[in-house]
Amino acid sequence: MIVDVHTHTPTHQGDVPLSEKESFSGWHSGEAVNTTNSWVDYQRGVASADISIVFNIHVPDMREFVGLPGGSLGTNESTAAFVASDSNRIGFMSVDPNRSDWMEEMDKSIELGLVGIKLGANYQRFDPLGPQAKALYERAEKLKLPIIFHTGASPIREAPLMYSHPAVTDEVALLFPDLKIVMAHIGHPWVREAVVTIRKHPNVYADVSAIYTRPWMVYEGLLMASEWGVMHKLLFGSDFPITTPAYAMERLRDVNAIVEGTKMPKISLEQIEQIIHADALGALDLEDPRGRLAKKNDQK
Repeated sequence: MIVDVHTHTPTHQGDVPLSEKESFSGWHSGEAVNTTNSWVDYQRGVASADISIVFNIHVPDMREFVGLPGGSLGTNESTAAFVASDSNRIGFMSVDPNRSDWMEEMDKSIELGLVGIKLGANYQRFDPLGPQAKALYERAEKLKLPIIFHTGASPIREAPLMYSHPAVTDEVALLFPDLKIVMAHIGHPWVREAVVTIRKHPNVYADVSAIYTRPWMVYEGLLMASEWGVMHKLLFGSDFPITTPAYAMERLRDVNAIVEGTKMPKISLEQIEQIIHADALGALDLEDPRGRLAKKNDQK
């Protein structure tokens, strides 16, 4: 089974009007990526994954803070509506600890059926080790809500790099050892720091999303994980719409091309397949969403 742990909620339910289509070239080394997409666009783009985790990020203005257009519904409402339409999707909420109502937003999102949290302290511009953030982590740990943290670089000038460094995740995991954590993007470019962090904390994992257009980064990150014995702590992710699961799998399987003809060490294909088929649901204590359809049928 292939689980894509890192995808973004579509911006539009139906076809994207021509006047609303947008793209961004800050991720793919200058290549433009469509940042507006419909539910059908998502389903086509993520079709090679059996299950996917879907989320937005809770910020005052998506375009200003993240560089992405926002949807017409609220951050978590749009995710919940999309996930409810497709039994292959798992919805994560996003809450903003800068806001006084973050706890109410968390409760509402749980009622909507969202079962985890996506945070980006650099994008949301909150101190990831401040008192409000720690209160959020404590509650997430108590409620058994896994958290995916944006970890690593960002093209957004105002996004503080220090807020998304793997060392922050290490501090969070020391304070909240039972909290399930995923470090997104294997902390790029700080892949070494991310690897040693997932090595020391049993409940901390990393996804390999959105690094595929940088072949050396992919190779370096996976080689470090192999040498430090933590390949089993890497989870598959695409970061759709930035890349698709199919593209991500292609690039992972081609990881050794950059060192072909050299004496540099190779990463085994068995290890690559281990990442692609990682048991993300088991690692994060999440239920298979396809059971929702079975429950609905039983209730009829």
